Amino acid sequence: MKYTLYILLTVLFSSINVIAQDEEPQSLEVENTWKTLARITYKKEYDELMGFKIDKPVFGDKVKALEGKEVTIKGYIIPVEGYKSHKEFILSAFPYNMCFFCGGAGPETVMEVMAEEPVKYQADAIYLKGTLKLNPDDINRLMYFLEDAVLVDEPE
Repeated sequence: MKYTLYILLTVLFSSINVIAQDEEPQSLEVENTWKTLARITYKKEYDELMGFKIDKPVFGDKVKALEGKEVTIKGYIIPVEGYKSHKEFILSAFPYNMCFFCGGAGPETVMEVMAEEPVKYQADAIYLKGTLKLNPDDINRLMYFLEDAVLVDEPE
C-alpha cells in the first residue's frame, strides 16, 4: 500500500512539474516581466560631463535575454510633461502615487514607451506589447525602452 501511494504521488508531482515548465500561462509571464527587469545591480562610474561618480545599471542575464525581444507588460501611464504626444510616455509598474518619480520605487520600475498609435491616458493599468531595449549608458534617459508598442487586451 505504501509503495502504491509513493508511486502515485511521484507521478502526480512530476506531472505538475512538467505542466509548470512547459505550459506557463501568458498572464504569469506578463506579471513576471517587471520582476525580471528588477534583476539589476549598479556600479559606480565617473561621468566626465557630470563631474562625479554615478550609478550605472548592470543588467542580469535574464534581463539581457529580453533585449530586442517582444514582451507584453502591464503598467500605468505616468503623465509627464515634455513628451511629444500620446505616442511617447512613461509606463510604470506602479500607479502614479507609488511610482519612481514620486519616490516610491526604483528606476527599474519605469520605462519609456514609443507607441505605434496614440494611447489615451487612463489611471487604470494597461497592457502593452512591444520590443524591449536596454539603456546602460545614457543617464539622461530611463534604462528601459518599449519600442513599437501597441495597446493589447488583458491576457487571459
